[in-house]
Amino acid sequence: MSGTIRLTAAQAMVRWLSVQMTEDGERFIEGVWAIFGHGNVAGLGEALHGIGEALPTWRGQNEQTMAHAAIAYAKGKGRRRAQAVTASIGPGSTNMVTAAALAHVNRLPVLLIAGDVFATRRPDPVLQQVESFVDGTVSANDCFRPVVRYFDRITRPEHLLTALPRALRVMTDPADCGPVCLSFCQDVQAEAHDWPEAFFQPRTWRIRRPAGDADELAAAAALIRAARSPILICGGGVIYSGAEEALDKFASQLNIPVIETQAGKSALAQAHPMNFGAAGVDGSATANAAAQSADLVIAVGTRLQDFTTGSRTLFPQARILALNVQPCDAGKHGATSLVADARVALEALSAELGDLRFDAADPRARDAWLAAVDAHCTTTPEGLPTDAQVIGAVQAAAPDGIAMCAAGTMPGALKLLWQASQHGYHMEYGYSCMGYEVAGAMGLKLARPDREVLCFVGDGSYMMANSELATAVMRRIPFTVILTDNRGYGCINRLQAHSGGAAFNNMYVDCRIETQPQIDYVAHAASMGAHAVKAGDLADLQDQIHAARDRDVPTVIVIDTTARPGPGDGLETAGHFWDVAVPAVGNTEKLKQAYARYIEHVAQQALIN
Repeated sequence: MSGTIRLTAAQAMVRWLSVQMTEDGERFIEGVWAIFGHGNVAGLGEALHGIGEALPTWRGQNEQTMAHAAIAYAKGKGRRRAQAVTASIGPGSTNMVTAAALAHVNRLPVLLIAGDVFATRRPDPVLQQVESFVDGTVSANDCFRPVVRYFDRITRPEHLLTALPRALRVMTDPADCGPVCLSFCQDVQAEAHDWPEAFFQPRTWRIRRPAGDADELAAAAALIRAARSPILICGGGVIYSGAEEALDKFASQLNIPVIETQAGKSALAQAHPMNFGAAGVDGSATANAAAQSADLVIAVGTRLQDFTTGSRTLFPQARILALNVQPCDAGKHGATSLVADARVALEALSAELGDLRFDAADPRARDAWLAAVDAHCTTTPEGLPTDAQVIGAVQAAAPDGIAMCAAGTMPGALKLLWQASQHGYHMEYGYSCMGYEVAGAMGLKLARPDREVLCFVGDGSYMMANSELATAVMRRIPFTVILTDNRGYGCINRLQAHSGGAAFNNMYVDCRIETQPQIDYVAHAASMGAHAVKAGDLADLQDQIHAARDRDVPTVIVIDTTARPGPGDGLETAGHFWDVAVPAVGNTEKLKQAYARYIEHVAQQALIN
């Protein structure tokens, strides 16, 4: 009969996490990012110190950005491994709420261990405690409930016996995958308990591949056979399933053009003859034309977000067949559902459909679009370069690098213009969280040390969160930051103008301030230990990218860009409608015209949910 071992709850947690393994024989939780404070330093801090390299601890600069790094790591690992993040009671823990929402929207695993109040309530109210006058069970950590896949408050040591396996089940489940928050009461962390020795036996977590219902598979095959002009939308689920080869075979065999979401981009390299580029609001003219003429949309591993569907105007007349491991996602937009693993489903459909082949993919349209991309990205700047021209220069200097970004103009421009090699693209666009970029680049490089990581970030996002540069310097994690300075929030400034608004509060020049800021980003990045330089022009930018490869610390390359739209930036011939509500009443002619355009587009929206 198994014996017991006496440990604190925190010691038991870290020991258990250290023996949870992947199918490849690695720890599923690689390690723990930690900023200590009251609420986690005495209990969990002692436990992490004691376990040492069996579950390593890393120090960051901000709880939110540590979590961003962990999320980017999980994305870079295709959800096959993850990291944990711990924070103290109060602001330390609530700093992680934004990151939790980011992971939730993007279906990415991260374990958030949030310090909490005393379970005994003996010293209440403690420092940083948020009190509810109507509910004694509430703490600040209840903020996590709507933005995690699983929440548990650990108020007794033995709660870990059920909470920890539940947490790992969620993080390794392809349908429910997402963030977990264990709200760990600080006194409970330090309490001793006699734990079953069997609890600490190594366990391997296998990520299942559901094959789907036979009737759903037959219905999906029949729907494809009945189509005349199908297209396939490739979502992030293709990559998380490891379905790239199955997608290649399916699309090539049936001659179906593949168009991409932000999360699915680079499942097929841009050079693949069936890759017709980006779909939707930030899509290519060729991809959107194919979508509008399609009678069947095969959506694989995507939740069909508004940017992909043109806010439900891109293919309102087409039937939708949704292949997804998550039933909720598979049933959106009135779709016919095939609830299954993407790789398994595509392989089964390829076998079922045999020699069926369509005339849907016109290589001339694809070639014409790629020629237009080259032209947009290689034009000579008239004054300061556009974002598209910066992308073209970086592409030429590092064609096999991983382009990564999160918010502002760059995500749309990169989705449209970056000609990715396979797995050469990493975008956080489900939550489009400003401040993800620098920390995300660090996490991505930890996940993919074999690839060159190119972090595109605007000055606005950089100002929001940049301090993990210091962490990357400390840990000798090299990546290259291309910091485009257009002196404000250029992307939202353009959206403001397009929506009929006056230029207001986005660009520094349009703010109600007396002194325009003159921010020296080179000096700022250098002060944290990064190698920082100002690129004089696009040629200099390319030279600096080449030079960065010889360093073991991050390189920050600052380049001034124009805030005006340029080639490849919101091309009317490429992008599609995005539903951003325009005021129905206003005094300017510009606003009236914007509202008229808005009403015209809204009338085209499909209504089926």
